[in-house]
Amino acid sequence: MITIDDFKKVEIKIGEILSAEAVAGSDKLIKLSVDFGSKLPLVESSVEADIRQVLSGIAAYFPDPQSLVGKRCAFVANLEPRMIMGMESQAMILAVTSEESIILFEVPDFVAPGTLVK
Repeated sequence: MITIDDFKKVEIKIGEILSAEAVAGSDKLIKLSVDFGSKLPLVESSVEADIRQVLSGIAAYFPDPQSLVGKRCAFVANLEPRMIMGMESQAMILAVTSEESIILFEVPDFVAPGTLVK
């Protein structure tokens, strides 16, 4: 069991998948480029996009990775980055899985990238 304070540490954000491609040498991995909206600017006039690389073991369910492009999904955004097959993964996509299928936690297009899930 975790406490509510532990749970509050998890930052779940909406990200828009900008690109998706199979990872060479892996039957499981897809490399995603995900837009998480804007980073908080250090200077008011400089807004920087928060685009991250995310590796996910969902290739068996998405034989055409391009079908993921444009989807807005929920991601755990504050995980410590992890190296997978020599590439850094900077978030984790949320999904429900069974042996036969996977359902991504998608939101409608009017929900902006970077929106926090509460």
